[in-house]
Amino acid sequence: MHEAPWLTVLGLGEDGLDGLSPASRQVLERAEVIMGPPRHLSLIPDTGAERIAWPVPFAEGLPILTGLRGRRTAVLASGDPFWFGAGSVIARNFDAGEWTALPGQSTFSLAAAQLGWPLETTQTFGLHAAPLTRLRPHLSPGLRAILLLRDGPAVTELATYLSETGFADTMLHVMEALGGPRERARSVSLTEALLGSFEHPVCVGLEVAGEGRAVPKASGKPDDIFETDGQITKRPIRALTLSALAPRRDEHLWDIGGGTGSISIEWLMCDPTLTATSIEPREDRVDRIRRNADTLGQDRLEVVHGTAPDALAGLTPPDVVFIGGGLSAALLDWLHVHLPTGTRLVANAVTLESEALLAQWHEKLGGDLLRIELAHAGALGPRRGWKSAYPVVQWSVTL
Repeated sequence: MHEAPWLTVLGLGEDGLDGLSPASRQVLERAEVIMGPPRHLSLIPDTGAERIAWPVPFAEGLPILTGLRGRRTAVLASGDPFWFGAGSVIARNFDAGEWTALPGQSTFSLAAAQLGWPLETTQTFGLHAAPLTRLRPHLSPGLRAILLLRDGPAVTELATYLSETGFADTMLHVMEALGGPRERARSVSLTEALLGSFEHPVCVGLEVAGEGRAVPKASGKPDDIFETDGQITKRPIRALTLSALAPRRDEHLWDIGGGTGSISIEWLMCDPTLTATSIEPREDRVDRIRRNADTLGQDRLEVVHGTAPDALAGLTPPDVVFIGGGLSAALLDWLHVHLPTGTRLVANAVTLESEALLAQWHEKLGGDLLRIELAHAGALGPRRGWKSAYPVVQWSVTL
């Protein structure tokens, strides 16, 4: 017979005990320890249990919680703990038999009900601990989104960011303390938001409008959204390369010879479960890759300063590898020896020497060898003609 879990994660609303189910009330009454942010602790009456305020940053609370193992413990979280909440962090740090969860009503559900928006077509973002730039790939006229923000002043920061990105006509539906006695909802313009004052906890419904530039959803984003020194995989080649990389859920990419970071950044844009490491030998380009990733909302990109293959040891193992720079026989040898069967590899070559190297490895391991030749129309005296780019040879193979 299994022992009952000692740890329960409780979803708590702004109405405190009033919004809790009988099962959640019973957990609180029986708890020896109640742990949660000070604001959550203030929403429930004294039950005689020991109270522990969850520290900031959040990670510092996990060792404290571990030390409570064996005592009946309730952890308080906002609404639904598994929707941008603490639930998933706790779940991956404790064994399945140690914890259980009793979620409450999510802030997103309360906000959607307030606004009359269908959640299935409304995007949701937890930005209380993430930068506002996470919005950038999604910003487009007509977008409806609900955002959880860090605090009241973050509403002003959001209004500033939307103005700077060209979406100055956006309407903000600011909702404070939803579901509780302090609940307040206001619809304001960006100008009004810049002049207003807002109280934590706060969420915002966005109706995006303005002349700002929307980032296309298809692979092969415009070159000019990236800061570059000229070392960039150009848009048509990038689109074909992303197609060859063929990202799938939960996969990790090594982008060797990151340059501008365009390949790994577009990889991450394909799905929020994807991860990537960009390896770049030049320090100035490392900094540029980081700036591009941050600006385009892909701050989760890991950037490594170093030269492959020396810099590859100890990195998170990849599911897919792209070689955009630094192609050499030594690098291919290292990858062939160290990467497990099933790893996908894509390499682009421009020089005759690197083309010859890919031809040798294609003969050795098989795969697909593709020659890409592109030409753009340009002025030719008073008329127009075709200006050819250097051909690119692309080798893709599953090891």
